[in-house]
Formats: sequence, C-alpha cells, structure tokens
Amino acid sequence: MVIGYRVLLFLILGMGVLAGCGSETTKPTAVAGQSPTPDDEVAATATVAVMPTLAEAVEEPSPGVTETATMVVAAVTEEPEATILPPATVRPTLAAPVVEEYAVPAGSRPHDVAPAPDGSVWYTAQGSGELGRLDPESGLTVHIPLGSGSAPHGVIVGPDGAPWVTDSGLNAIVRVDPASEEVTLFPLPAGSGYANLNTATFDGQGVLWFTGQSGVYGRLDPASGEMALFEAPRGRGPYGIATTPAGEVYYSSLAGSYMARIDLGSGQAQVLEPPTPGQGARRVWSDSQGRLWVSEWNAGQVARYDPATGAWQEWRLPGDNPQPYAVYVDEGDQVWLSDFGANALVRFDPVFEAFEVFTLPGAPANVRQILGRPGEVWGAESGVDRLVVVRTE
Repeated sequence: MVIGYRVLLFLILGMGVLAGCGSETTKPTAVAGQSPTPDDEVAATATVAVMPTLAEAVEEPSPGVTETATMVVAAVTEEPEATILPPATVRPTLAAPVVEEYAVPAGSRPHDVAPAPDGSVWYTAQGSGELGRLDPESGLTVHIPLGSGSAPHGVIVGPDGAPWVTDSGLNAIVRVDPASEEVTLFPLPAGSGYANLNTATFDGQGVLWFTGQSGVYGRLDPASGEMALFEAPRGRGPYGIATTPAGEVYYSSLAGSYMARIDLGSGQAQVLEPPTPGQGARRVWSDSQGRLWVSEWNAGQVARYDPATGAWQEWRLPGDNPQPYAVYVDEGDQVWLSDFGANALVRFDPVFEAFEVFTLPGAPANVRQILGRPGEVWGAESGVDRLVVVRTE
C-alpha cells in the first residue's frame, strides 16, 4: 500500500508539472499573411488559457478542452501558405502596319494633311499656293488655287465637312467648299500685322481656334464671321493646337517651349511648363482620356500632360538624334510621331512604353503633320512631294 501511494503521488505531481509548464510557455501564433493586432493577441491567449489546471490533471479532460488544445497545436505547426502572384501582363500583338506612298504634283511641298469623311484626303500644297485633294482609290489628285500670294500651312476638316486652311501667305483663314470648290477668305483684323498662321482646331461649340508663330493665337466664329486675336504670353512661338474630347483647347509654343490652355470664354492662355526646359514644344494632340501629348522638337522627346492631376511625363525617342515634329493619337490611343532624325514615323504604346520605328522610303521625307481616321494614319512628306499612309487594320 505504501508503495502504491508513492507511485500515485509521483504520477499526480508529474502531470501537474507538465500541465503548469504548458500553461506558461505556449504563445499565440499569428495566421500566415496577417499582422497581429492587439485584438488578435487577446483572442489567442484566451484560447490557450483553457488548458487543464493542476487540480484537473488527475481527471479525464472534457471533450471541449481536448478540441481546443488540438486547435492551438495545429495553429503553431501549420506551414504558411504560398503567395499566388497574378499572371504577367503581356503586350498584345498589334496589326502589322502597311506603309503606302502617293505622289503629288512636283513642287507641291505638301505641308499638312487631313483625311475627309468621304475617303478622300486633303493636303496643303504650300509650294504652289493651292489646296490639294487625293483620291486614294485611283491615286489621282486635284489642286484648287487659293489666291495670289497664298502659302497654306495647316488644313483640318471642320464639323461642316469642309476643309479649313490656315494660310500664312494670305494672312487669313480659308474655307473651301468640298462640292463646289468655292473659296471663302476670313482675313485677320486690319492692322493686326503678319501672324505667320500655323494650325487650327474646332472647339466643342464649333468655334475655330488657330495659332500664329509671330506671337498670336485667335478664334473665328464661322456663323458670324467674327474674329479675335490674342497676344501669346511669351511672344513668338504658338504652333500646334488641339481640342480634347471635352472640348477644351490647348496650344504648344515652339519658340516659347511651353503648352497653354485657352480659357474659351475670356480667350486668355494659362501657361503649362513641361519638365524639360527649352524642349521646343512643337505639336500637341489629345488622347481619348483628355491627356495632352506634345512633340518636343529640341529635346527629342514626347511628353504627356494629365489635366486631371497636373502631372507630366516624358519619354525620349529611340536613336542617336531624334527630332520629333508631328504628333497624333489614333483611335486606340497609340501615339504617332514623325521623326526627322530617323526619317521615320514612330508609334509609341503608352501602356507598355514601347516604341516602333517605320522608316520611310523617300528621304528626307520631312513629315510635318499627321492626322488619321480609323485604321489609317496619314502624313504629308513635304521633302519628297508625297503623302504617306500607315494602314493598321
């Protein structure tokens, strides 16, 4: 009997020591992938606290205590889960472009180009003082004289379907009726001086805005014929001009190296500074989200400005001596530029920040302006008397 009691006492004391040690040393473990918070620690400690005490060690533990103890052990010994990464984003394969050229009359020196809704293509024949029209199906061209002393620079197709021309030789805005070929002049106000008219755009209300490199920009209301001129903030330089999908108008200043937003009510311009000083902002175009893309002639870069955030970003074109002149954003928000340095058209994918270079057959092509329509990107090759199209569909 004495031996039996001693054995029993030894067993009781041993189990009590084991139970006490487990109660003091077991610590909560955070679940993999989460940072423990004070609330997490309280909950874990409360679970451990239901381990059997010394007095209970001689009795059979209840089913609830056994389950709780098992769960704690599982939490301590469980391997952390592997992190699953999202699949890599792969740049989609773009359609292989087809580059075609169309000859125009010798000496035309086509400066700007504008595809029309009927499938034809308008271009300014700066060398001959005429407006040209190309039929891509036949390759035939027709030239319309604009008047004595004409030196047309830019051309766009207006909301009325007619070509509108900025004519630096006539110091006037010119409209040509596409059916009758009748020419209508809107001269700049008397006494305004030589503007060196450059490019034009229509805002969301059907008003024409235009730039003059001599240091002015202006507007013309086609309905009334009323015209107004404004002095540019830094004098010489206003060059490219564009309208966003929301109807806002921005212009770029080559000599001033800035972009400006025009207040359509007052006509005043707010200067917006690109990050690179003296970059030579030449042309500007808007993408579908209203972000402005600028060709930086002096810096060899293309820049993007987001009006929603005020943020700028710039990318240098490939090659040793890039000279981006024209810029245009197509229906897929792909950015197109003409590069005088590479004698090429360049496509820039802003999502993947990737450039593609399409070398032009004639040299020097000197594409001074780009416009397009779905599936087609058109340029005027002023150096070789040709028009070029890149078909992307």
